[in-house]
Amino acid sequence: MKKAEFHLALPCEDLEVTKDFYISKLGASLGRHTDTWIDINLYGNQITFTKAGNFNFDFKNYRLGDQILPSFHFGVIVNVQVWGTLYSRLFSMDLEVTTEATFFENKVGEHLSFFVKDPNGYMVEFKSFKDHGEIFTV
Repeated sequence: MKKAEFHLALPCEDLEVTKDFYISKLGASLGRHTDTWIDINLYGNQITFTKAGNFNFDFKNYRLGDQILPSFHFGVIVNVQVWGTLYSRLFSMDLEVTTEATFFENKVGEHLSFFVKDPNGYMVEFKSFKDHGEIFTV
């Protein structure tokens, strides 16, 4: 199957705070935008944030091995160098970087992972697979 970019649209309360987080902290770039929505280019994938005012969103969790993870999250798979650089940069900014762990260690699908909470309360996951070819291996 050919690679394709994903598109995800999410509500947010403050476009400027959201834009600053994704561009200044995560290193993404700004795409098309108006005063009511912005497109963020996150590693070639499009996330559209729409100004929605107050909204209620509860994070439910699930267990993966010894880790408790948020059921609702989105993320990007990057190589280990990008993963390490981003992890170090975000951690040094004193952001809420959580669940830095290796999953499926010594098994098919082994990967590093960490989560960071964006200004809207969304959990963004960054993964790096030991063997990129095992991303969809069963």
